[in-house]
Amino acid sequence: MKVTLYRKAHFNAAHRLFVKGWSDKKNFEKFGKCSSANFHGHNYELIVGVTGEINPLTGMVIDLKYLKEIIKNEVEDILDHKNLNLDIDHFKKVVPSVENICIFIWNILRSKIENEKSLEVTLYETPRNFVKYTGDLK
Repeated sequence: MKVTLYRKAHFNAAHRLFVKGWSDKKNFEKFGKCSSANFHGHNYELIVGVTGEINPLTGMVIDLKYLKEIIKNEVEDILDHKNLNLDIDHFKKVVPSVENICIFIWNILRSKIENEKSLEVTLYETPRNFVKYTGDLK
């Protein structure tokens, strides 16, 4: 029987949405105030779901302590109170949209969780704007 276990976390970070090759005017037309050269920040809410078979010995899909640790060490400690454009190498080349941040987090966690378990990452940028990524290309 497969079950999904969820863990919530959060981090605060600043970013700027802009395309380097575009003028400030074109960036503003596309991204509005989110393209401000002074950046802006969000209180991101993260929900990580791991789906798999329940281990008959431990009764768990994944050790919740381990999941908590990898989220803290590999996501929160890396992204919290950072300027994503300036402090995170990945986002020096990739626009730090909520979509791209979610995929970035998923890729980090995917490398730390057994492949036979499914992983989904939901990232709230605001209470009304959020993304879910499961690694599916469809």
